[in-house]
Amino acid sequence: MTALPVPSRGTTPPAGRDTRPAGGRRRDWRMAAEIVVFTAPALLLFAVFVVWPILRAVQFSLYRWKGFGPLVDFVGLQNYVAVLTDEVFTGAVGHNLIIVVASILIQLPLGLAIALLLNRRMRGQGMLRTIIFVPYVLSEVIAGVVWFQLLQPGRGVIEAMLGTVGLAGPFQGFLGTPSLALPTLVVVLTWKYVGLAVLLFLAGLQGVPDELSEAAQIDGASWWQTQWRVTIPLLGPTIRMWAFLSMIGSLQLFDMVWILTGGGPANATTTMATFLVNEGTKRQNYGIAAAASVVLFVIALLMAVLYQRFVLRRDTADADVTRGVR
Repeated sequence: MTALPVPSRGTTPPAGRDTRPAGGRRRDWRMAAEIVVFTAPALLLFAVFVVWPILRAVQFSLYRWKGFGPLVDFVGLQNYVAVLTDEVFTGAVGHNLIIVVASILIQLPLGLAIALLLNRRMRGQGMLRTIIFVPYVLSEVIAGVVWFQLLQPGRGVIEAMLGTVGLAGPFQGFLGTPSLALPTLVVVLTWKYVGLAVLLFLAGLQGVPDELSEAAQIDGASWWQTQWRVTIPLLGPTIRMWAFLSMIGSLQLFDMVWILTGGGPANATTTMATFLVNEGTKRQNYGIAAAASVVLFVIALLMAVLYQRFVLRRDTADADVTRGVR
C-alpha cells in the first residue's frame, strides 16, 4: 500500500479557505451585524420618504390624472413635453436661476463682511450676532407675513418711511409691480438667509489659526491684506459649502414666494415649486405637477453633481492629501 504524502509546514492552504482564527471571524460578523442594525432605520426612512415618493412622482408623471380614481389614462412623455414647452415653467426656471445667482453674489460678500467684522473683539458682539441670526431662525411663514404687511401699498411701513423723505412707492406696491416684484423678493430672501452665511463663516473663522494673521501683520500686511490673502483663502471650504446649500435652497424655493406673491404678479415671481403646486392643487393637473417635480429634481441633481465634480472636489482632494501625509 502506498503511503499518502504528508503536507509540510510550508504548504499553502487550499484557495478560498478562511485561515483566520475563529475569534477574528466572530468579530467580523459582529461588526457587520452592528452596521446593519445602526444603518437599517436610516435606510428605511430614506427609502420610505425619499426613494418611494420619487418613484411615485415618476409614475404619476406618465398619466393624465386629476387626483381621483386609478391611474388609467397613460400619456407617456406628453406631460414632460407640456411642462418643458410651457412659457410659465421656463420662466420659473429662469427665476430660480436668477435667485441662485443673486443670492450668492449678494449674500456672499455681505455675509463675509459681517462675519469678519463680528469676528473681531467689540462691545456688544454677542447681541449683534443674535440680531443678525434671528431672521434665519424665524419660520418662513412668519417672515413672509411680516414682510407682506410691511410692503403693503399705501399703508405699509416701507412706503410710510419713503414718504417721510419725500419719496413715493409704486402705485401697485413693490410686490404688485411686475418689474419690482422679483428684486423685492431677492431683498427679502437676503434679509432672511444672510444670517446662515454669517453663522457658517464665523464657525469657519474659528478654525483659522491666529498665528497666521499675526505673522502676516509682523510682515507689514494691513488688516485688509491679511483678510484677503490669509483668512479668506483658508475659509474657502466653508464658503463653497455655503454656496452649495444656497444653490439647492434657491432651486427649491417655495414658502416665501407663495406667501408674498403667490408667483405673481403676472407670473413675475413664479418658481418651479410654485408652478407645480399651482398645477396640482388649483388646476388639478397632477400629472403635469408630477412631471414638473421630476424636472425640478433632475435640475437640482445635475447642478449638485456638477458642483460636487468641479467645485467641492477640490476640498475632498485636499482632505485625501492631508490623510496621505499623516
